[in-house]
Amino acid sequence: MMEAANKGAKRAGVPSVGCNIELPFEQHVNPFVDISIDFRYFFVRKTMFVKYAEAFVIFPGGFGTMDELFESLTLIQTGKVRDFPVVLFGKDYWGGLMDWIRSRMAGEGKITTDDADLIFCTDSPEQAVAHVVERYGQTLEPRQP
Repeated sequence: MMEAANKGAKRAGVPSVGCNIELPFEQHVNPFVDISIDFRYFFVRKTMFVKYAEAFVIFPGGFGTMDELFESLTLIQTGKVRDFPVVLFGKDYWGGLMDWIRSRMAGEGKITTDDADLIFCTDSPEQAVAHVVERYGQTLEPRQP
């Protein structure tokens, strides 16, 4: 899905950055990347993702996607990074996980309902955008370094 983000940036006329991990298979730089940053270790790549994130819109994926999702939620939950919007796109894909988070994790007191509410799940691009904009109080002010 990083290709979709890079393609959107390219279409909007802004520089697109690709954060790639060195793997013997699968990973390659997509054709929409203007600036490619290569990482040897996953934890360094995740740190860079979260450090500069304004929002996460996460599409269905595998273990790496889950790792990045839960790492970001843990850092937001513990106040180690600024609270930014986290959107899961695809209710059919994410619905079971969301049910489990609310019924098991929150239901058993492992997390709070506020923690569960850090995640917004939708099938609508318009709802995803509206959620991000609402979380920023109608303005998307960039973070100050």
